[in-house]
Amino acid sequence: MKLYSWNVNGIRAVIKKGAIQTFLKNEDPDILCLQETKAEKKQVEVDFDGYYEYWSSAEKKGYSGTAIFSKIQPLSIMYGFAPEINTKYKLVHDGYGDVSNEGRVLTAEYEDFYVVNVYTPNAKEDLSRLKLRHESWDPAFLEHISSLQDKKPVLMCGDLNVAHEEIDLARPKENVGKHGFTNEEREGFAKFIAAGFIDTFRIFEKEGGFYSWWSHWGKSRENNVGWRIDYWLASKSLKNKIKSAKTYPNYLGSDHCPVSVEIEL
Repeated sequence: MKLYSWNVNGIRAVIKKGAIQTFLKNEDPDILCLQETKAEKKQVEVDFDGYYEYWSSAEKKGYSGTAIFSKIQPLSIMYGFAPEINTKYKLVHDGYGDVSNEGRVLTAEYEDFYVVNVYTPNAKEDLSRLKLRHESWDPAFLEHISSLQDKKPVLMCGDLNVAHEEIDLARPKENVGKHGFTNEEREGFAKFIAAGFIDTFRIFEKEGGFYSWWSHWGKSRENNVGWRIDYWLASKSLKNKIKSAKTYPNYLGSDHCPVSVEIEL
Protein backbone atom coordinates (compact mmCIF):
# COMPACT_ATOMS: atom_id res chain seq x y z
CA MET A 1 0.00 0.00 0.00
CA LYS A 2 1.37 3.39 -1.04
CA LEU A 3 0.47 6.39 1.09
CA TYR A 4 1.37 9.97 0.15
CA SER A 5 1.14 13.33 1.87
CA TRP A 6 1.34 16.74 0.20
CA ASN A 7 0.83 20.29 1.41
CA VAL A 8 -0.57 21.66 -1.83
CA ASN A 9 -0.84 25.27 -0.64
CA GLY A 10 -4.20 25.61 -2.34
CA ILE A 11 -5.85 22.65 -4.06
CA ARG A 12 -7.57 24.82 -6.66
CA ALA A 13 -4.21 26.15 -7.79
CA VAL A 14 -2.54 22.73 -8.18
CA ILE A 15 -5.56 21.44 -10.09
CA LYS A 16 -5.53 24.47 -12.39
CA LYS A 17 -1.80 23.92 -13.04
CA GLY A 18 -2.40 20.22 -13.74
CA ALA A 19 0.21 19.40 -11.10
CA ILE A 20 -1.88 17.07 -8.99
CA GLN A 21 -3.27 15.27 -12.03
CA THR A 22 0.26 14.50 -13.21
CA PHE A 23 1.23 13.36 -9.74
CA LEU A 24 -1.77 11.00 -9.47
CA LYS A 25 -1.12 9.52 -12.90
CA ASN A 26 2.54 8.86 -12.15
CA GLU A 27 2.36 7.71 -8.52
CA ASP A 28 -1.12 6.13 -8.28
CA PRO A 29 -1.38 6.44 -4.46
CA ASP A 30 -3.68 4.16 -2.51
CA ILE A 31 -4.18 6.91 0.05
CA LEU A 32 -3.41 10.59 -0.50
CA CYS A 33 -3.48 13.11 2.34
CA LEU A 34 -3.48 16.80 1.46
CA GLN A 35 -2.89 19.81 3.68
CA GLU A 36 -3.57 23.50 3.20
CA THR A 37 -6.35 22.79 0.74
CA LYS A 38 -7.73 26.32 1.28
CA ALA A 39 -11.15 25.28 0.02
CA GLU A 40 -14.38 23.51 0.76
CA LYS A 41 -15.33 20.46 -1.26
CA LYS A 42 -18.15 22.32 -2.99
CA GLN A 43 -15.68 24.92 -4.29
CA VAL A 44 -13.51 22.44 -6.17
CA GLU A 45 -14.13 20.46 -9.35
CA VAL A 46 -12.40 17.21 -8.36
CA ASP A 47 -12.53 14.16 -10.60
CA PHE A 48 -10.06 11.69 -9.17
CA ASP A 49 -11.41 8.38 -10.42
CA GLY A 50 -11.46 5.51 -7.96
CA TYR A 51 -11.11 7.55 -4.77
CA TYR A 52 -13.37 8.15 -1.81
CA GLU A 53 -12.83 11.73 -0.67
CA TYR A 54 -13.12 13.38 2.72
CA TRP A 55 -12.62 17.07 3.46
CA SER A 56 -12.04 18.97 6.69
CA SER A 57 -12.24 22.67 5.85
CA ALA A 58 -11.66 25.76 7.93
CA GLU A 59 -14.55 28.03 8.83
CA LYS A 60 -12.39 30.88 7.53
CA LYS A 61 -12.62 30.95 3.74
CA GLY A 62 -9.51 30.13 1.72
CA TYR A 63 -7.48 29.07 4.75
CA SER A 64 -5.88 25.89 6.11
CA GLY A 65 -7.86 22.66 5.58
CA THR A 66 -7.06 18.97 5.06
CA ALA A 67 -8.40 16.22 2.81
CA ILE A 68 -8.00 12.48 2.33
CA PHE A 69 -8.46 10.67 -0.98
CA SER A 70 -8.56 6.90 -0.52
CA LYS A 71 -9.05 3.95 -2.85
CA ILE A 72 -10.19 1.96 0.19
CA GLN A 73 -13.32 3.11 1.96
CA PRO A 74 -12.46 3.82 5.60
CA LEU A 75 -14.42 2.21 8.40
CA SER A 76 -14.90 5.66 9.94
CA ILE A 77 -13.82 9.29 9.63
CA MET A 78 -13.14 11.70 12.49
CA TYR A 79 -12.95 15.44 11.97
CA GLY A 80 -10.69 17.30 14.39
CA PHE A 81 -10.11 16.28 17.99
CA ALA A 82 -12.59 14.81 20.39
CA PRO A 83 -14.46 17.62 22.22
CA GLU A 84 -12.88 16.67 25.53
CA ILE A 85 -9.39 17.21 24.06
CA ASN A 86 -10.36 20.66 22.78
CA THR A 87 -11.64 21.53 26.25
CA LYS A 88 -8.73 20.02 28.14
CA TYR A 89 -6.08 21.91 26.17
CA LYS A 90 -8.09 25.11 25.78
CA LEU A 91 -7.99 25.09 22.00
CA VAL A 92 -9.87 28.34 21.54
CA HIS A 93 -9.54 31.56 19.55
CA ASP A 94 -6.05 32.99 20.02
CA GLY A 95 -6.25 36.14 17.94
CA TYR A 96 -5.56 34.39 14.65
CA GLY A 97 -8.49 32.05 14.87
CA ASP A 98 -9.93 29.01 16.60
CA VAL A 99 -7.58 26.14 15.77
CA SER A 100 -10.33 23.63 16.49
CA ASN A 101 -12.27 25.09 13.53
CA GLU A 102 -9.44 25.37 11.03
CA GLY A 103 -9.78 21.91 9.46
CA ARG A 104 -6.36 20.86 10.68
CA VAL A 105 -6.89 17.21 11.63
CA LEU A 106 -8.60 14.44 9.68
CA THR A 107 -8.50 10.81 10.85
CA ALA A 108 -9.47 7.76 8.80
CA GLU A 109 -9.89 4.35 10.41
CA TYR A 110 -9.03 1.26 8.39
CA GLU A 111 -9.14 -2.41 9.33
CA ASP A 112 -5.49 -2.64 10.38
CA PHE A 113 -4.53 0.94 11.25
CA TYR A 114 -5.53 4.59 11.51
CA VAL A 115 -4.32 7.30 9.13
CA VAL A 116 -4.10 10.75 10.70
CA ASN A 117 -3.64 13.76 8.42
CA VAL A 118 -2.53 17.00 10.11
CA TYR A 119 -1.69 20.58 9.22
CA THR A 120 0.03 21.87 12.35
CA PRO A 121 -0.33 25.58 13.20
CA ASN A 122 2.65 27.70 12.22
CA ALA A 123 4.31 29.41 15.18
CA LYS A 124 4.58 32.59 13.04
CA GLU A 125 7.70 34.55 12.24
CA ASP A 126 7.33 36.65 15.40
CA LEU A 127 6.60 33.46 17.41
CA SER A 128 3.21 34.88 18.38
CA ARG A 129 1.58 31.46 18.00
CA LEU A 130 4.37 29.51 19.68
CA LYS A 131 2.65 29.49 23.09
CA LEU A 132 -0.50 27.99 21.57
CA ARG A 133 1.60 25.48 19.66
CA HIS A 134 3.74 24.40 22.61
CA GLU A 135 1.24 24.46 25.47
CA SER A 136 -1.97 23.46 23.69
CA TRP A 137 -1.71 22.11 20.15
CA ASP A 138 1.23 19.69 20.38
CA PRO A 139 0.00 18.11 23.66
CA ALA A 140 -3.53 17.83 22.26
CA PHE A 141 -2.32 16.20 19.07
CA LEU A 142 -0.12 13.80 21.01
CA GLU A 143 -3.08 12.74 23.14
CA HIS A 144 -5.17 12.25 19.99
CA ILE A 145 -2.69 9.95 18.24
CA SER A 146 -1.78 8.15 21.47
CA SER A 147 -5.42 7.35 22.19
CA LEU A 148 -5.76 5.92 18.68
CA GLN A 149 -2.55 3.92 19.07
CA ASP A 150 -4.04 2.26 22.13
CA LYS A 151 -6.61 0.68 19.78
CA LYS A 152 -4.57 -0.12 16.65
CA PRO A 153 -1.40 1.11 14.90
CA VAL A 154 -1.27 4.65 13.55
CA LEU A 155 0.24 6.15 10.40
CA MET A 156 0.39 9.91 10.89
CA CYS A 157 1.34 12.40 8.19
CA GLY A 158 1.32 16.01 7.26
CA ASP A 159 2.96 19.37 7.52
CA LEU A 160 4.19 19.51 11.13
CA ASN A 161 5.82 22.92 10.63
CA VAL A 162 8.99 21.86 12.44
CA ALA A 163 12.39 20.53 11.45
CA HIS A 164 13.15 17.96 14.12
CA GLU A 165 16.96 17.80 13.95
CA GLU A 166 19.73 19.87 12.38
CA ILE A 167 19.91 17.36 9.54
CA ASP A 168 16.34 18.32 8.61
CA LEU A 169 17.17 21.79 7.32
CA ALA A 170 19.89 23.19 5.11
CA ARG A 171 20.99 26.01 7.41
CA PRO A 172 20.40 24.97 11.01
CA LYS A 173 22.79 27.40 12.72
CA GLU A 174 21.16 30.44 11.13
CA ASN A 175 17.69 29.27 12.12
CA VAL A 176 18.09 28.22 15.75
CA GLY A 177 15.27 29.82 17.72
CA LYS A 178 13.32 30.86 14.63
CA HIS A 179 9.84 29.56 13.90
CA GLY A 180 10.02 25.96 12.76
CA PHE A 181 13.25 25.36 14.65
CA THR A 182 12.63 26.53 18.21
CA ASN A 183 13.38 24.35 21.22
CA GLU A 184 9.67 24.23 22.00
CA GLU A 185 8.63 22.97 18.56
CA ARG A 186 11.43 20.42 18.45
CA GLU A 187 10.49 19.24 21.94
CA GLY A 188 6.92 18.68 20.75
CA PHE A 189 8.18 16.46 17.94
CA ALA A 190 10.51 14.59 20.29
CA LYS A 191 7.51 13.72 22.45
CA PHE A 192 5.89 12.00 19.47
CA ILE A 193 8.99 9.84 19.17
CA ALA A 194 9.03 9.14 22.91
CA ALA A 195 5.38 8.05 22.69
CA GLY A 196 6.29 5.23 20.32
CA PHE A 197 6.20 6.80 16.86
CA ILE A 198 9.02 6.55 14.34
CA ASP A 199 10.08 8.95 11.60
CA THR A 200 9.74 6.56 8.66
CA PHE A 201 12.05 8.51 6.35
CA ARG A 202 14.97 8.12 8.75
CA ILE A 203 14.66 4.34 8.64
CA PHE A 204 16.05 4.51 5.11
CA GLU A 205 17.95 7.78 4.82
CA LYS A 206 20.50 8.87 7.43
CA GLU A 207 22.02 11.77 5.48
CA GLY A 208 20.95 15.38 5.00
CA GLY A 209 19.97 17.20 1.83
CA PHE A 210 16.41 15.85 1.67
CA TYR A 211 13.73 18.48 2.17
CA SER A 212 10.01 18.97 1.64
CA TRP A 213 9.60 22.77 1.76
CA TRP A 214 11.53 25.64 0.19
CA SER A 215 11.09 29.39 0.50
CA HIS A 216 10.04 31.31 -2.60
CA TRP A 217 12.99 33.64 -2.02
CA GLY A 218 16.55 33.46 -3.32
CA LYS A 219 16.15 30.45 -5.61
CA SER A 220 15.88 28.28 -2.49
CA ARG A 221 14.36 25.32 -4.29
CA GLU A 222 16.76 25.54 -7.22
CA ASN A 223 19.66 25.52 -4.74
CA ASN A 224 18.00 22.98 -2.43
CA VAL A 225 18.09 25.28 0.58
CA GLY A 226 15.10 23.74 2.25
CA TRP A 227 13.48 22.25 5.32
CA ARG A 228 12.04 18.79 5.95
CA ILE A 229 8.82 19.64 7.78
CA ASP A 230 6.48 17.11 6.11
CA TYR A 231 6.52 13.61 7.56
CA TRP A 232 5.09 10.15 7.78
CA LEU A 233 5.32 8.90 11.36
CA ALA A 234 4.28 5.36 12.25
CA SER A 235 3.66 3.28 15.32
CA LYS A 236 6.72 1.17 16.14
CA SER A 237 4.64 -1.96 15.69
CA LEU A 238 4.50 -1.19 11.95
CA LYS A 239 8.26 -0.80 11.50
CA ASN A 240 8.88 -4.22 9.93
CA LYS A 241 6.04 -3.60 7.46
CA ILE A 242 7.48 -0.33 6.14
CA LYS A 243 9.16 -0.92 2.79
CA SER A 244 10.13 2.61 1.76
CA ALA A 245 9.77 6.29 2.62
CA LYS A 246 10.60 9.02 0.13
CA THR A 247 10.45 12.69 -0.77
CA TYR A 248 9.52 13.89 -4.29
CA PRO A 249 11.12 17.30 -4.91
CA ASN A 250 10.56 17.13 -8.66
CA TYR A 251 6.81 17.58 -8.28
CA LEU A 252 6.11 21.29 -8.53
CA GLY A 253 2.93 23.30 -8.05
CA SER A 254 3.41 24.03 -4.35
CA ASP A 255 6.21 25.29 -2.12
CA HIS A 256 6.09 21.81 -0.54
CA CYS A 257 6.71 18.50 -2.27
CA PRO A 258 4.95 15.17 -1.69
CA VAL A 259 6.32 12.62 0.78
CA SER A 260 5.42 8.94 0.91
CA VAL A 261 5.56 5.72 2.84
CA GLU A 262 4.97 2.24 1.48
CA ILE A 263 3.81 -0.54 3.76
CA GLU A 264 3.25 -4.24 3.31
CA LEU A 265 -0.05 -5.44 4.72
